[in-house]
Order: sequence, then structure tokens, then C-alpha cells
Amino acid sequence: MDIMLRNRSTGSTEPVPLTPREAASGILGSISLTCWIFLLVPQLIENYRNGSAEAVSLAFLFVWFVGDVTNLIGAAWAGLVPVIVAIAVYFCIADGVLISQCLYYKYRNARHEAHRRRSSTPDPTTPLLGRRMSDNGGLSSSSINDGQQRRVSQPEDALAKIVEETESGRQAWTKNVLSVIAICGIGAAGWVIAWQTGAWTPAPQEHDGEKDMVAGAQVLGYASALCYLSARLPQIYKNYREKSCEGLSLLFFILSLLGNLTYGAGILCHSTARDYVITNIPWLIGSLGTMVEDVTIFGQFRLYAAGQRQFSAVA
Repeated sequence: MDIMLRNRSTGSTEPVPLTPREAASGILGSISLTCWIFLLVPQLIENYRNGSAEAVSLAFLFVWFVGDVTNLIGAAWAGLVPVIVAIAVYFCIADGVLISQCLYYKYRNARHEAHRRRSSTPDPTTPLLGRRMSDNGGLSSSSINDGQQRRVSQPEDALAKIVEETESGRQAWTKNVLSVIAICGIGAAGWVIAWQTGAWTPAPQEHDGEKDMVAGAQVLGYASALCYLSARLPQIYKNYREKSCEGLSLLFFILSLLGNLTYGAGILCHSTARDYVITNIPWLIGSLGTMVEDVTIFGQFRLYAAGQRQFSAVA
């Protein structure tokens, strides 16, 4: 959720012509913003469906939240336009909602588990009941036949489960692809509307007044980049330790990857001048650097899903 803490106002009334490169930068930036707006929704829905948030690392969310707070402070301190500050506030609120949901499910499920354990504890005052044992070691002939039938049907059940998981996997990928297409369409349409209404205008290559805030912006940029790069490490380790990504929303990380990719590409589409790139290195690190970690999590999704299918087939 990197926000470019740069003052793009020039104080000049002369309009800047819209070049294909600047248009691409605007469209990519709008798509990135759309990704960030909808980013947490898939994981919120996934947690709600499961009634649990055990798959999500709280350390991941807290460090990410610190990065967003850093962006908010930087945006307010730099005196950016109210829209940017409002978006930064939205990011922090969205983080707070997801963290609150995770803490709620963690507390609720812990109480349910404690209650279940208390209920399942045998009462020492309850007398032991004698049981009549048959010649079959306490098992009736019907029980033995049922057990044999279950053993025969186990391979068929395993095959049916694999087929069902494959079909559900295809449906999930179809949903994710359609979601990405919709996000890109909404972002592009949003840029067109903003451009036509004058809410977005092409930015010049040189920015007057930018030097007064470069030092502070870069400090905040490096701080937020460090948070974003560090945030995913606890989640990657948690997935590795549990050998599972069950309970995580794949679309959540797809939108994160797309948002970071379009954000970094939008910066470079605007300009590749040396001074400009150096100024934006913190945000490039924060956006493009986290893509490596997102790809790592994609690999974990693939690896552990294959392992679970093999386990189901053996079982």
C-alpha cells in the first residue's frame, strides 16, 4: 500500500500535454489504487466463511499496519492533496478492520475450544458401565460388514475427493482471473473519468518545490518500504511451518502483486531520469521488492496444495 509522498504541484498554470507515456503512468497508477482499495476484501470474506483467521499471521498484519501508518503520517506532514491523505486513512482503517476480525475469531474460537474441553472431560463420579462382549470381540457381524464396505469404498472416496478439489480449484482460478480483469477495468475507467473531469492532469517532468520535502519523504519512504518488505516474512514462515496455505485468500496476494507491479511501473512510465528514479527508490523498493515475496507465497500455495492432494489420495 505504498503511497508516493511527492508534491506534484508546480505552481504553473500552463497545461502539460498528455503523452502516451504519461497516460500509461496514470492508468497504471489508477489500477494500483483500485487494487489497494479492494485488497483486503477477499481475505475478510475468506475469514468470515471459515469462521476463523488462524491462517493469517498477526505479525504480518501488524507490521503492514505500521507501514500504512507511516504513509499516513508522511502524507499529512508533506501537505499532500486531501484525496491522498484520505486514501492513506482508508488503508489504516481497512488494516484495523482485518486485524480486529482476526483478533475476534482468535478470541471466540479459543473460548469455544476451552468450553469444548471442559465439556468433554469425564466426570470422575460417573460409575463405569459394564459392557457385554460378544464372540467377535464386542463387534457385531453388521459392524464388521460395515467396516469391510468402508475399506472397499475408500479408494472411490479418495478419487471423488480429488476430482472435487480439482473442479473447485478451476472455479477459484476462474473467479480470480475475472476479478483481476474487473479490477483493471475499474482502474482504467476511473482514470478516464478523472482525466475528463480534470481531477487528474499530466504531471511535468520537473517538479518545483519538490526539493523542500525530498529528505523527509525519502526517510518515510524507506521506513514504509522496510515495513512492507518485513511484513510478509512471518506469513511465509507460518505457511512453511504448517505446510499449508489453507485459510488464506489467493486473490488477496494476487491483488497485492498486481498493485505493486502497476505502482512501480507507473513510477517508471512517468520518467526514467536519474534524479527522478533516485528520489523514488524507496517506493520502488517497497513495491517491486515485495513482489518477490508475493511470488514466494504463490509457490507455497502450489506446493502445499499438491502435497495435500497426495495425502488425500493416500488416505
